[in-house]
Amino acid sequence: MGEKGAKTRERIRAAAYRLFAEKGFKEVTMTDICGETGLSRGGLYRYYGGTEEIFSELLSEEYRIRERIGRKESAAAILEDMLESVRSEILAKENSLSLAIYEYANLGNEAVFIRIHEKAKKRWMELIRYGMETKEFRETDPDMVSNMILYYYQGLRMWSRVIPFDARVAEYYAETVREALTGKRKCEDLGGNYDF
Repeated sequence: MGEKGAKTRERIRAAAYRLFAEKGFKEVTMTDICGETGLSRGGLYRYYGGTEEIFSELLSEEYRIRERIGRKESAAAILEDMLESVRSEILAKENSLSLAIYEYANLGNEAVFIRIHEKAKKRWMELIRYGMETKEFRETDPDMVSNMILYYYQGLRMWSRVIPFDARVAEYYAETVREALTGKRKCEDLGGNYDF
C-alpha cells in the first residue's frame, strides 16, 4: 500500500474512532463512516470490510515503545509519556472507546481482547525490564506489576464513561504506577521533580 493509501486508512480510523467513542460499537455503520470521511461506500470498502474490522484494528493499535527502547531513551521518559496518554483518555470520556469496547466484547469477541491484553502486558513488561536494566525502575516482578497497571487502567477506562472523574483520579493512577516502578512520587510543588 502506498503513502496515499496509508493516509486514507489513517483518516478512516480517526473518523471511526470519533464515531465509536460517541455512539458505541453497535450504532456505527459504514454509511456513518462514509459521511465522516467523505469516501464513497466503494472507496471505504476498498480499505475495510466492515465496522468490525476497523474497530478491531483500532483496538490493536499499540503505543510503540520498542523503537524508543532501541534508541536508548530514558525508561522514565517513556513511562511519563504512557501515563500522560492514559491520563488524557481517562479525563476525556467523550474520546473513550469504553462503551464500544463493552458492546464489542458482548458480541462474543473475547479472543480479540485476550490478544490485546497479552500485547499490552508484553509492552509493559518490556518497559519494566528495560527500566530495571537502566536502574531507573526498582527491582520488581514485571508480571505482577503489569497486571496491576492494566487492570487498574481498564477499570478506570470503563468507569470514566459513566462516572465523572476529576483530574485527581487520573493523577492518582499515574502516581500509583510511578511509585510502583520507581519508588518515587512526582511532587507538584517542586515543579514536577521527583522526590522520595
